[in-house]
Amino acid sequence: PSQLGFQDAASPVMEELLHFHDHALMIVFLISTLVLYIIVAMVSTKLTNKYILDSQEIEIIWTILPAIILILIALPSLRILYLMDEINDPHLTIKAMGHQWYWSYEYTDYNDLAFDSYMVPTQDLSPGQFRLLETDHRMVVPVDSPIRILVSAEDVLHSWAVPSLGVKMDAVPGRLNQTAFILSRPGVFYGQCSEICGANHSFMPIVVEAVPLEHFENWSTILLKDA
Repeated sequence: PSQLGFQDAASPVMEELLHFHDHALMIVFLISTLVLYIIVAMVSTKLTNKYILDSQEIEIIWTILPAIILILIALPSLRILYLMDEINDPHLTIKAMGHQWYWSYEYTDYNDLAFDSYMVPTQDLSPGQFRLLETDHRMVVPVDSPIRILVSAEDVLHSWAVPSLGVKMDAVPGRLNQTAFILSRPGVFYGQCSEICGANHSFMPIVVEAVPLEHFENWSTILLKDA
């Protein structure tokens, strides 16, 4: 469905990103309003201040004020960057490997808990499922638990991205990148490969399903029995 703005946050990092967006947008709005007012005031009057073109005070103001504004934007941004990079004692580690054109997941804390995740073709969709977003196997994770995800690629560049989680990590062949997130509420969250990776780049979606811990344990037990 069509939508303006961001998706609803499903992780603390995404909530911080939304707050930072609102903070930066407020600053941009105030600056734009001030600049527009000055332009209209100067254009609509025939009077000109003789010091407007050569004023030491004005030069000091428009040198120091932008620096202060940049600091007001940079400090919360740095805080979020450190928050996104912090990985402390993850409850679960998952390795996501990008292929042309599907994802494979390996739960490294378990033996033989791994599977491939392909997009469900349009003709096979059930009522209520989303076209180009559903997969045959979802990445299931527990709620309120620190999750570390290791991202790499088998062939070409990919990017593992789920907007509701505030996560986007490049998948580079021969390199293992990592990031972490915490799901703050149960639900199903959709993402897609965000790096052009070939003809079927648009057909390798990502589906993350957040469930209570006991449901996750039951799900993992069933998969291990079927392995």
